[in-house]
Amino acid sequence: MQSQAKTVAEYLAELPADRRETVEAVRRVILAHLPPGYEEAMNWGMIAYQVPLEWYPHTYNGQPLMYAALASQKAHLSLYLTSIYMDDEARAKFEAAYRATGKRYDAGKSCVRFRKLDDLPLELVGEAIGALGVDEFVARVESAQASRQAGRG
Repeated sequence: MQSQAKTVAEYLAELPADRRETVEAVRRVILAHLPPGYEEAMNWGMIAYQVPLEWYPHTYNGQPLMYAALASQKAHLSLYLTSIYMDDEARAKFEAAYRATGKRYDAGKSCVRFRKLDDLPLELVGEAIGALGVDEFVARVESAQASRQAGRG
């Protein structure tokens, strides 16, 4: 379920009230912990937290590097945490910490799914968002790309 909204305000306005409240609460946590240099924008039909193209224009698809994203899907809400999903150790630590909260961990290959705000450990989300500054995130992306390219050669 991708939105055609051009701004975050438009995206929030098109959500049902209960979803809007939940998305706004998670968004506040993200913005409070987001390291300097990332920008909030609408991209890929969801609220994206990304490395601006002005800062890092050399992406494989011409789109900004997505650090995190927040989306309202048909049956659930999704929180995408690229920094967690690009690092097996970080993913394992995040999952263990999430499960330790007693909350149900429902994750896909690239996102955490949740239905209501109480399903999400907001403190852990804040820690995950604040974990990587832009420079370190870009360095990890470049390292992963170099590893993939070396595996092809």
